[in-house]
Amino acid sequence: MEVEQLLSLSGPALAQAVSSLLETPGLYVFSDILELPNVKEMESGPHAPVYQLLNLFAYGTYCDYKERAASLPELTPAQRNKLRHLSIISLASNLKCLPYSLLLQQLELKNVRELEDLLIDAVYCDIIQGKLDQRNQQVEVDCSVGRDLGPNELPNIVNTLQEWCTGCEAVLCGIEEQVTRANQYRESQLKVKVQVETEVSNLQKTLKASSASPSSGPAPAGAASNQDADQPAEPRDPASSQEPRQPGKKSSKVKGGKIWSKSN
Repeated sequence: MEVEQLLSLSGPALAQAVSSLLETPGLYVFSDILELPNVKEMESGPHAPVYQLLNLFAYGTYCDYKERAASLPELTPAQRNKLRHLSIISLASNLKCLPYSLLLQQLELKNVRELEDLLIDAVYCDIIQGKLDQRNQQVEVDCSVGRDLGPNELPNIVNTLQEWCTGCEAVLCGIEEQVTRANQYRESQLKVKVQVETEVSNLQKTLKASSASPSSGPAPAGAASNQDADQPAEPRDPASSQEPRQPGKKSSKVKGGKIWSKSN
């Protein structure tokens, strides 16, 4: 049913239309309906129980209905099933692993088979995503759809967002400090690099200048003699120092200015 159609209704017809909306598949948000002027008028009229039931579907759970069942209209099977789905969504917003024991208590189901059928139906309706862990008797919820926010929940949301903003500012300040330290370290390293490059350049210039200068002149005279003196003298053969005598010749002696010869 469209919103324009609801605006044109009043009295029992409006109460009947609201009850039908509570059974509509895929409808899990009811705050827009509560804000309609003619629906608000039901809060203080003879159809106030219907309005309270609508308010319960918007913000409450199945346990809330059981506590107030005496003052509320009786649920149809479709309405009961949807309210249990809404209760699962509320529980999943606080816990990511829902024990079977908790769900059986909150939803007032008789056995695990009924609970698993309800969970499988919720997954097919795309209101939760997860998997059943039969060994550990729990359902692991990956994500779920959102519900209407009650008036008393807005301050908590504001506080949560404020804490988140404060945490973000603290993280941002920490990042800025780290960036400043990194820049200072980078500047110091650049200075060290320039200094090292300058020293290396000066050293290269000094080495080039020393290698290009002329030699200091001839070595001293005594240097060679000293070098020769340091070397050991080689032994000489006495026989090789004398010339061999020629056979057949006579030795001659000079005596008194005359030459005497001696024959063999």
